[in-house]
Amino acid sequence: MQEYVDLINSFVWSPVLVYLLLAAGLFFSVLTRFVQVRLFKEMIHLLFSSKESDRGISSFQALSVSLSGRVGTGNIAGVAAAIGFGGPGAVFWMWVVAFLGAATAYVESALGQIYKEEDEGQFRGGPAYYIEKAMGQKWYAWIFAISTIFAVGLLLPTVQSNAIGNAADLAFGGSGVLETSLGTVTYTKLVTAIGVVLLLGFIIFGGVKRIAHFTQVVVPFMAIGYVLLAIVIILLHITELPGILLLIVTDAFTPMAGVGAAIGWGVKRGVYSNEAGQGTGAHAAAASEVEHPAQQGLVQAFSVYVDTLFVCSATAFMILITNQYYVTGIEATESGGMLSNDVLANSPAFTQYALESVVGGFGKTFVAFALFFFAFTTILAYYYIAETNVAYIRRTIRIPGEITVLKIMILGAVFYGTVRTADLAWALGDMGVGLMAWLNIIGILILFLMGKPALKTLWDYEEQMKAGVEKYTFDPRKLGIKNADFWEREG
Repeated sequence: MQEYVDLINSFVWSPVLVYLLLAAGLFFSVLTRFVQVRLFKEMIHLLFSSKESDRGISSFQALSVSLSGRVGTGNIAGVAAAIGFGGPGAVFWMWVVAFLGAATAYVESALGQIYKEEDEGQFRGGPAYYIEKAMGQKWYAWIFAISTIFAVGLLLPTVQSNAIGNAADLAFGGSGVLETSLGTVTYTKLVTAIGVVLLLGFIIFGGVKRIAHFTQVVVPFMAIGYVLLAIVIILLHITELPGILLLIVTDAFTPMAGVGAAIGWGVKRGVYSNEAGQGTGAHAAAASEVEHPAQQGLVQAFSVYVDTLFVCSATAFMILITNQYYVTGIEATESGGMLSNDVLANSPAFTQYALESVVGGFGKTFVAFALFFFAFTTILAYYYIAETNVAYIRRTIRIPGEITVLKIMILGAVFYGTVRTADLAWALGDMGVGLMAWLNIIGILILFLMGKPALKTLWDYEEQMKAGVEKYTFDPRKLGIKNADFWEREG
């Protein structure tokens, strides 16, 4: 199965997609006049400007839900894989993806807000909705919805839960093994899988509000705590920091380190981590209650910064500055990285070793708990995204108990991922991310050519900012934006 999945990924993650994502980020950055820089102060202001309502969640809750999807395994195990296979220069390209991707995140999240709907008392939206309404291509929207349900309901949860199982095994392993139909499983992984499934089931059966309330508490706590610990480690090795920064930048362009590998792995893991262009953030953006669609677009652009520039950078600096996962010179060119023979590059082991080298045995335990929260909240976000796309399909075809089937499916995927090996889980996750990215990035580029709704929305918002209005309004008909049914009724 691994061979077939790898073959599919060689097409899905061809250099064309890598450069398309970079080009789209640059394209939208230029068109928005680098909104990710110009309106950075406004992004911070908007984080706490809206409140939860009966129909929608607040901007901060939407940020937390989207961050729970963005901040996950990719921030710990994924960064180690990017450095291992692409060299330290891959970190530079992750930064580039984050900076340019923030503009892409604005566009897709603003579109999610513009074309959102009210469904059974709550807001729904995302790429499937805006592809159908703005592009008028329902068949294409259906392909995205089905692909997304497959990716976030079945494939991607295995990656997150697999990382939880591996981290638990490294931190608390040594309890013996059990022969099962899924192969040899350690007791630690089995107990972890059961515990994660039970907790996940309790939350997802409580609906989107319970997910939002859980993530708005856990996500800020876990991200801030992780970054603070990284800062402490960096300060303890502060004299080495200039050399590490120089290594990252120079290796990004050094032929011996493999520019193609650095770009490829940096972009792949960058997109996997911050999800800009993939369309996942647009689902949480659509669920929020805001005065103007551009507001949630700006908030989601900020979430890309938090994910990659803060959390991913924290992991990268910890690994490189402690020399626990060092890649350089001829070895990187020949084998893609100096990897220990007994440790998988896609596991969180090297992040754990980096911490352990400074804080002793506490390092492995800390990463295990951090990875649990990072990965678990990501699984919650994946469930919400899958549920939203099931709701989109339900508008046309009603299948009895479809949401219950989805919940059982994702619980099964989480259990399976926790006890299986990492390489297959990552390969499946890469395939899911790639399929969504292809469909969404092409969709938002076509929408730009068809009428520029996200840009018109940004221009309208900036005009109201300059006018100093006390309450923002949005009238899509005035801007020539069609089929934004919710906002037409509100206006």
